[in-house]
Amino acid sequence: MENNKKMNSIHSSRRRFIQQTAMAGTGLILMQHTPVFSQSNGIRKMTDKIKSKGYAAKDASGTLSPWEFERRPVGDNDILIDIKYASICHSDIHQMKGDWGPQQYPQVPGHEIAGIVTAVGRNVTKFKVGDRAGVGCMVDSCLRCDSCNHGEEQFCDNHATLFTYGYPDKASPSGITQGGYSNNIVVRDHFAVHIPGHISLQEAVPLLCAGITTYSPLMRANFKRGDKIGVAGIGGLGHLAIKIAVAKGADVYAFTTSPGKIKDALAFGAKEAVLVDNTSKLAQYKGKLDYMISTIPAQYDVAAYASAVKRGGFYTQVGMPVGFQLALSNIGLANTGVNFNASLIGGIPETQEVVYYCADNKVLPQVQIINAAEVNDAWEKVIAKQARYRFVIDTATL
Repeated sequence: MENNKKMNSIHSSRRRFIQQTAMAGTGLILMQHTPVFSQSNGIRKMTDKIKSKGYAAKDASGTLSPWEFERRPVGDNDILIDIKYASICHSDIHQMKGDWGPQQYPQVPGHEIAGIVTAVGRNVTKFKVGDRAGVGCMVDSCLRCDSCNHGEEQFCDNHATLFTYGYPDKASPSGITQGGYSNNIVVRDHFAVHIPGHISLQEAVPLLCAGITTYSPLMRANFKRGDKIGVAGIGGLGHLAIKIAVAKGADVYAFTTSPGKIKDALAFGAKEAVLVDNTSKLAQYKGKLDYMISTIPAQYDVAAYASAVKRGGFYTQVGMPVGFQLALSNIGLANTGVNFNASLIGGIPETQEVVYYCADNKVLPQVQIINAAEVNDAWEKVIAKQARYRFVIDTATL
């Protein structure tokens, strides 16, 4: 009973933190104060477009090449970030190849972005020039609706969520948002988060998608210390899910189809690591787990994995397959008695929360730094499950 009261208190405090942070962030945007628009190398006119360069997809081939383009001028509520690192998410590959629908090209992918603020708009109080900042999967929303006011901008009730690349954007000279495989980005200050000084930018950057995408459903699961948590799929998202769940006190069971990841999963803190070269391997875990999160971004036998969760338990899908469609066996899932759900990233306050949590508790992703010219090779390795575990582009090499 005492533990339940303590857990309820923790989750209540966390909800208050997220709501208060969301309200405060929105309020700052609306405040008027002395103009402070500036840039590290001098004053720039508010009407100037920002020259940019990056790596873009020019068609659905999945091949990237250098591209020079322009970003919108820095507005009153915007900041300009000099990008230092951008990491590679499997979502980048899916979207550029048109796996999730037709795309407009050229398009610069990348929604795990970290760098230094070099200019701020006149209404900005959240950041100043020289701050370390990160940008994740969103760059705008209405900031007025109930969802936005409660820190869930990804669910904007007015359907105004603007994702970081490939989304129609009247303010963008190219007509769509352009992502982080580039040397800079202009973003509304509300949609950037602070990167504290006790985590490197290259280790912080994967937290802005992979981190929040796994952290958010894990926190909603409200698991207790010692609960048995399954993680299916040990890649960029999955390896962070293991580390976060372990840091929160769970006994983690990792499930992978890659023999080379067994030892790694154990090193990340998993209690057991299971090679699922055949779904029959899951039978011995039937009804053993309190909760499972799947990061598998492809078609697979969901019911077989869900059977490892206790009847009445929850199973969350975060991996996004081709076409966003995941084939399910209704009778197979029904026979498990498990509650199946899906999750989409997390709001800005919760994204800030995961960055602080991981920095404070040394929950760090395993990264491989690459030059920009190596991006196409890195994409091939991601597809072949050879990433260990997040490729991070050093944008100084653009």
